[in-house]
Amino acid sequence: MTDPDLLRAMFDAALAAADPGRALPPALPPRPEGRVLALGAGKASARMAQALEEAWGPVEGLVAVPHGATLPTTRIELVETAHPVPDAASEDAARRMLAMAGDLVAGDTLVALISGGGSALLAAPQDGLTLADKQAVTRALLRSGAPISEMNAVRRRLSAVKGGGLARAAAPACVLTFIVSDVPGDDPALVASGPTIAATSNGPDPADIVRRWGIELPEAAHRLIAAPPPPDTPSGEVRVIASAQMALEAAAEVCRQHGVTPLILGDAIEGEAREVGRVMAGIAHQVARHGQPAPVPLCLLSGGETTVTLRAEGGRGGRCSEFLLAFALAADGLGEVAALACDTDGRDGSEHNAGAIWVGSDPFDRIAALSHLDENDAWSFFAGTGGLVETGPTHTNVNDFRAVLVRG
Repeated sequence: MTDPDLLRAMFDAALAAADPGRALPPALPPRPEGRVLALGAGKASARMAQALEEAWGPVEGLVAVPHGATLPTTRIELVETAHPVPDAASEDAARRMLAMAGDLVAGDTLVALISGGGSALLAAPQDGLTLADKQAVTRALLRSGAPISEMNAVRRRLSAVKGGGLARAAAPACVLTFIVSDVPGDDPALVASGPTIAATSNGPDPADIVRRWGIELPEAAHRLIAAPPPPDTPSGEVRVIASAQMALEAAAEVCRQHGVTPLILGDAIEGEAREVGRVMAGIAHQVARHGQPAPVPLCLLSGGETTVTLRAEGGRGGRCSEFLLAFALAADGLGEVAALACDTDGRDGSEHNAGAIWVGSDPFDRIAALSHLDENDAWSFFAGTGGLVETGPTHTNVNDFRAVLVRG
């Protein structure tokens, strides 16, 4: 097996471990008595809805998914809304879900199917805030370079559905929440900004986040962020059924099967994508030259979510390809090294590829590569090398997956 084939086998194993179709059924209790309503949003939520009906039979409900990510269901309605910037369909889906949850009574059960991406797919602005305001906030957050946990803290404060809003609407019904986590640390309140989970009082302060990152917001958003948060709502039972750690452990097993030692560096690595790439290249150099922290053949595995601060307009790509391009530049000349960086949802940033593969033995133009990096245009670089990885929608989302294979 070639190194690119081995890297792709690791990624495929990671995706299989994060598949909600496999992960949800063992986590389900027996179907509750009384009315059951399934509501959800996210990149993995179509597969979660499908798996729920396969296990429990037809269930009424509504789930918001990205465009092109629907799957066949019996009674649960799947609607396509926009990501990463919400649209009118995002707001309509959120308003409908709040109304449906509000019809529940004691003895009924709300089953929330939540996964990453839901923050944009489900958008119901607080009173006094328009959809255009919410769109402006989302664009400003995406440009800021703030980590996902802090972006979601701001989103929660401005939303009628996030931060436990859906659970408040469903009270006094029972709430069961199943989560495919895409956030470092797997805090359920941060996944899709927690539609059924109130933010903890010791979480990041949205006003401080806005000041620290210099985020320009509409005046109405500033007023809402300065106001007291909504009251806490009991979250009911919450289960994280798939995560980055599960995906990394599955990839590690593939390594062992092929005589490569896996080293999981972390499932919650954050930071500027290009800087994380350079750091990872430094670790690869230490492995190749000194056999530390372990001898070759070794695979460095990591997950989490890096960020990209846009420095130019018109660049193509996302955080995984930007990480990998910075890694390639810093690891150039290292020897037998190959690396893969992909988003487990199947889409890295602005384009339709999951990420890319780079092989150290393949020559490339450093000047051109540096130019692509400066212009936030890593996609174009890897399109030229033939290194793009395309999966289509994976119907899961446990964030970034990175594998660096060092043989010497």
